[in-house]
Amino acid sequence: MYTLGINAYHGDSSACIYRDGELIAATEEERIRRIKHWAGLPTEAVKFCLQEAGIKLDEVDVITVSRNPWAKFGYKIMHTLKNRSTVKSFKAKASHIGGVRTIKEDMAHALGYNGTPIKADIKFIEHHRSHMGSAFFVSPFEESAILSVDGMGDFTSTMRGIGKGNKITVLDSVTFPHSIGYFYTCFTQYLGFPNYGDEYKVMGLAPYGTPDPDLMKKIWDFMRLKSDGLFELNLKYLSTVKHGDWGRIDEKGIPVLKPHYSGNLVAQFGPARQKGEPLTDFHKNLAASVQRVTEETIFHLAEGLYKKTGLKNLCITGGVAQNSVANGKVVDNTSFENLFVPPAGHDGGTCVGSALFHYHNDLGKPRSPFKHQAYTGIYFTNDKIRQFLKTRDLSQFHVAEIPDEKLFNTVADALIGGCVVGWYQGRAEFGPRALGNRSIIVDPRRADAKDLMNEKIKRRESFRPFAPSILKECTAAYFERVDDVPFMEKVFRIRPEKQASIPAVTHVDGTGRLQTVEQIDAPRYHALISAFNKKTGVPILLNTSFNENEPIVNTPEHALECFLRTQMDMLVLENFVVSRKPLPGN
Repeated sequence: MYTLGINAYHGDSSACIYRDGELIAATEEERIRRIKHWAGLPTEAVKFCLQEAGIKLDEVDVITVSRNPWAKFGYKIMHTLKNRSTVKSFKAKASHIGGVRTIKEDMAHALGYNGTPIKADIKFIEHHRSHMGSAFFVSPFEESAILSVDGMGDFTSTMRGIGKGNKITVLDSVTFPHSIGYFYTCFTQYLGFPNYGDEYKVMGLAPYGTPDPDLMKKIWDFMRLKSDGLFELNLKYLSTVKHGDWGRIDEKGIPVLKPHYSGNLVAQFGPARQKGEPLTDFHKNLAASVQRVTEETIFHLAEGLYKKTGLKNLCITGGVAQNSVANGKVVDNTSFENLFVPPAGHDGGTCVGSALFHYHNDLGKPRSPFKHQAYTGIYFTNDKIRQFLKTRDLSQFHVAEIPDEKLFNTVADALIGGCVVGWYQGRAEFGPRALGNRSIIVDPRRADAKDLMNEKIKRRESFRPFAPSILKECTAAYFERVDDVPFMEKVFRIRPEKQASIPAVTHVDGTGRLQTVEQIDAPRYHALISAFNKKTGVPILLNTSFNENEPIVNTPEHALECFLRTQMDMLVLENFVVSRKPLPGN
């Protein structure tokens, strides 16, 4: 049985394919189209998944869609009537529902199946049930509480439930427009970061400020905790609530947000920061205060869920689950003992969640044994890379094919010598994080690494941190909390005595968004860090995504183009090395 899961007509569109419950491939459309957060029908991602499975669209048995146009439909009608939405707004919503319902026909047309019958059944899985499936069904837990939190999907912003075996039971939910995601986006936009997906910038800025009691008092007037463990917003701070008119998708497929905050927020906090204006202490303290309120709201939701379930395990998913700072504090601030966050907790991961929810929950199929599944994208062999490199004029560079027994030491020496290295290996990661297969890596001992990276490649805000990839077996020596964090989804405090030795990955507040690297999951990346450790005594590398203000590179061509237009020192494509400096012994 082949199940094709898709996230369509929504930011971070994506696709995956399963055969009898076993994942074959998953990828986001943006990786192929090269447009960040691309929203629409993920035809290129579907083509890739079908190719990896070795089948055609007419061989797929089920297509699951991580949207249900009829979910909370009564609420939608009441909201429309109550708020007197415009005819234009109502027609837009109706048109969108119609588009979701015609996915099968649209997919067949896009893939050239005009007139050919497609046998696949279409199953619409509600947005947050898809999120919940993407977390619990890939977790190591047989039984777990589940918390899904994001901006909004299918008129819901938050859903809580229980997963047990192959079943998920929904306990309660929070209905639009009450939303932690929109709450956080309001302040993200107010602080001068207007683009879809910019919330992580506020999370990175927050440690440069201090939570301010006066600011938090005002923020708590916006966010209100309820005695049932849920929350609600003071809607006077939100704009366009009456029409639900939060944004649009432009002609390139890019989600474009309209301002989420109203004049009431400006009246409380003063004029919004404009693009190009300096970040003041007020802005930094506001970011810290918003982050603190967000964390306390997440703890409130989680603790309320614990009281309902009494379970020791928790899965957190949804866009708000990308707040790795909050994730790192959940166990210490709630009664839960274990926390799992999936590699793709964002909307891109709902393609996986919809497929798994249907296969396990709806069909009752048993779950597979647990294993980490983050490397699900495209892969190129050395032969294919060799053929590609022959098509390019690289005469001004030093190019060599180096066997494994020399490669890891060669790259480690380059890192120690101050090189910035593009590291391209194996299958591309699924999700927003680079986990050692499409990464840019640097020596973490360099105090100037952040400036070096931003000067040579990233050109991003100076307050944004870079992450440490650490050999899992060495975690306790460098971090105050020991946990399995293979997907870079939690921030923990670095031991004070170790912070000076790894300044490049130590944030201003002494924390790091760690990635624990285990040999069984990432053998080549583990081997590289091990080689660096043998030479330096430091089992850590600075790891950031392999891109330059674009989606993470997907193919060798993307990687080479990024190398050529930046000042990156070395590019490693499997066993091929392209360097601006001579390679010792080659």
